[in-house]
Amino acid sequence: MMNSLLFLRGLAIGFALAAPVGPVGMLCIRRALAEGRQAAIIAGSGAAIADTIFGAVAGLGLTIISSFLLSHQIVIRLIGGSFLIFLAIRGWRDPRCDKVDSSTSGGMVKDFASTFLMAISNPATILAAIPVFAALGAIGLEDRAAATILIVGVFAGSMSWWLLLSTAAGAVRSRFSERKLRLLNRASSAVIGLTGVGILTTLLVNYFFK
Repeated sequence: MMNSLLFLRGLAIGFALAAPVGPVGMLCIRRALAEGRQAAIIAGSGAAIADTIFGAVAGLGLTIISSFLLSHQIVIRLIGGSFLIFLAIRGWRDPRCDKVDSSTSGGMVKDFASTFLMAISNPATILAAIPVFAALGAIGLEDRAAATILIVGVFAGSMSWWLLLSTAAGAVRSRFSERKLRLLNRASSAVIGLTGVGILTTLLVNYFFK
């Protein structure tokens, strides 16, 4: 019974961490429409693993890792913001992103790596994860077996969101012509790029006006 409750807690945490539709969500929607649900799920799994890592840091009370990430968040956010801008430029200019059924195994690997890096390079996720874990009484667990069950739940909850998002986007895939997909690609690339610019701008403002 206790294990089931821990798993359900992890499920709720993982879903809550994944649900906000940001750059990763936009990328997964674009993958679902251009390449199908499988490609979007693979992309979403990269973010799910990143969420699980953050969940493990919060749930196990790994203060050494969380302190390291937070103390180096300027460098991490600099890399993350630059990476988002790179992805936006690549997505905007790559004609393959405008075509249906353009998936390749190499492209899926890149999508997985991209979403993982996009998610893991945002140390603010730890700041979001810790209060969620604390609210559900699931932070700093000393029992490693219980913590493992919780972390598996976090992964399952995060993947549940990406499965839901991918399925919903894939269901309307047939209604998207290449022209509509091109417009969506431009819009999602713009959102991803603006997010990257916003991260870098925030760093500059904090640097000059701290």
